[in-house]
Amino acid sequence: MVKFLVFLYGLLLGSFYNVAGLRIPAGKSVVKPRSACSQCGYQLAARDLVPVLSYISIKGRCRKCGTRLSIIYPVTELLTALLFLYSYVLYGFSLSFWVAIVLFSMMMILVVSDLAYMLIPDKILLFFLPLFVLLRFVQPLNPWWDSLLGAAIGFGLLLLIAVVSKGGMGGGDIKLFGVLGFVLGTKLVLLTFFLACLFGAVFGLMFMAAGAVKRGKPMPFGPYIALATVVAYTQGNRLIHWYIQFF
Repeated sequence: MVKFLVFLYGLLLGSFYNVAGLRIPAGKSVVKPRSACSQCGYQLAARDLVPVLSYISIKGRCRKCGTRLSIIYPVTELLTALLFLYSYVLYGFSLSFWVAIVLFSMMMILVVSDLAYMLIPDKILLFFLPLFVLLRFVQPLNPWWDSLLGAAIGFGLLLLIAVVSKGGMGGGDIKLFGVLGFVLGTKLVLLTFFLACLFGAVFGLMFMAAGAVKRGKPMPFGPYIALATVVAYTQGNRLIHWYIQFF
């Protein structure tokens, strides 16, 4: 029953994260106006707002004009629910669980924003940063200053890459890694960066081979950072320990 409720809350919040990720970068309110079809303006009724199920029931199209709706909506809802459930299975209702769901919530909003606008808004980072400060005050890393060092290294590393590559790394990515460094600490933020680059390279090659992405065309880096963050937070120490065993 508890697992079902955690999953359900994840679905509901995932629906809101879609709204936040699409509206905040555009400078719009997340409260009003009501959600509507971007093509015909049809305002969604309650039956259209049931996470995942509504999308399936209308076959991914606007109920009024038939415009195809983005698959991002149900995917975000389902992934958020699965991440919440995964966090609960790993940590129960411990402080690590709350750190996880706040961290994963931020990343889901940023993924939606990055996919839609190729933008990681400062407003989202500034909203979550005080929550992370509070959580790391209650559950500090060991040693406690690893949060500060991780933030400095995460921010500095991405800034250095941006300077050397003359803009190859966006300002949003730089600030995001500063926040991630504060939450994850030194070792895990470096692992996150490595995994994000690895995932970006592997999936980028796959998409190019499939013709979905053209060579030289910019791709959103946010989804790969999000995937790397989940892996690093939940399995990072095990991966590091496994890697060290070979040396």
